[in-house]
Amino acid sequence: MRRFLAALLLVVLVACDSKGDGSSHDGLRDKPPAETLPRVRMLDAFPKLEFDKPVWLTTPPDGTKRLFVVEQDGRVSWFHTEPAPDKATRFLDISSKTFRGHTEEGLLALAFHPKYKENGLFFVWYTANKPRRHILSRFKVSKSDAGKADPASETILCEIDKPYGNHNGATVLFGPDGFLYFSVGDGGAGGDPQKNGQNLGSWLAKVHRIDVDRPDGKKPYSIPKDNPFAKEAGARPETWAYGLRNIWRMSFDRQTGELWGGDVGQDKYEEVDLIVKGGNYGWRIREGLHGFGSETAKSALIDPVIEYGRKDGASITGGYVYRGKAMKDLIGAYLYADYVLGTIWALRYDGKKVTAWKEVLRQPKNIASFGEDWDGELYVTCFDGKIYRLATE
Repeated sequence: MRRFLAALLLVVLVACDSKGDGSSHDGLRDKPPAETLPRVRMLDAFPKLEFDKPVWLTTPPDGTKRLFVVEQDGRVSWFHTEPAPDKATRFLDISSKTFRGHTEEGLLALAFHPKYKENGLFFVWYTANKPRRHILSRFKVSKSDAGKADPASETILCEIDKPYGNHNGATVLFGPDGFLYFSVGDGGAGGDPQKNGQNLGSWLAKVHRIDVDRPDGKKPYSIPKDNPFAKEAGARPETWAYGLRNIWRMSFDRQTGELWGGDVGQDKYEEVDLIVKGGNYGWRIREGLHGFGSETAKSALIDPVIEYGRKDGASITGGYVYRGKAMKDLIGAYLYADYVLGTIWALRYDGKKVTAWKEVLRQPKNIASFGEDWDGELYVTCFDGKIYRLATE
């Protein structure tokens, strides 16, 4: 309800804002130049296709250039992009296992193993009930049909109890090091009532990193030896970074290997983070760059790359550093959006500061996720059921 009311208020605010240049963006007191960043359009990429709450889009590393779409109710479908598709093929249906007692719950992420072409393995993140929990599972493609998954092949890697329905993360993806990374929200409600953000012993409010190729005894994964808290007493050895309220979409820059994330804020600020080994991003000590709680930091806090306040939106959707070819003036720029208002921004970052920033599109659709195809071109999935391709004007 809070997000819904916030959306109504923000619509009014934007309607009253005639400038349309995004100049109110917080974290940019000295506004960097924007002339190097072009505006973009959202083009209906596949006019004959429509999905039910598409929350994720990805492509397998098997050379087929298929796009896979995750629907929040627990289904995954795929299609070839050329010739223009008129239908999608059902790949996986776990809707009977997926619990959606809250609007933020469901099947939320999918990642293909880097050697998917050889081993047919992929990984999903979904919510289940009794008890209410997150599940990270591994599945395998069917032996008799390479276009379908085998639903009976599920192996659960971990189950994480969660007290509330919101703040489920989540992104699941393989890094350039071959390890599996996944984000977990702080457990939900508001204000992190269980203080998971700074608790290294909790799964929640973290980004984790595991080795899925080397089981450890009865556990279907092992801990990489260089994980930052692998040997710290009382800490979860899986943890890669912490103090993150609810990372909604993260991605690796396919050129530099840097991990970018969009962390959803509490009442005032959304933030973009560069997620690094052992990093403490401050939740619930602060929200964005601003003090929030009374806890003491366990380590130096890492500042966000950028933040924005409630005039600009209410729920960040993390994106990608663009490495495609079609939008030449955006190569190397990070694109991100706000779910509530549908605004898209682009920025350039030199490792120390934002060197260019611009609001590149203002439109009303709810942007649930960005997606990257085989060639590095970018798409967005929206809750009107459509998939849009980004293009410069």
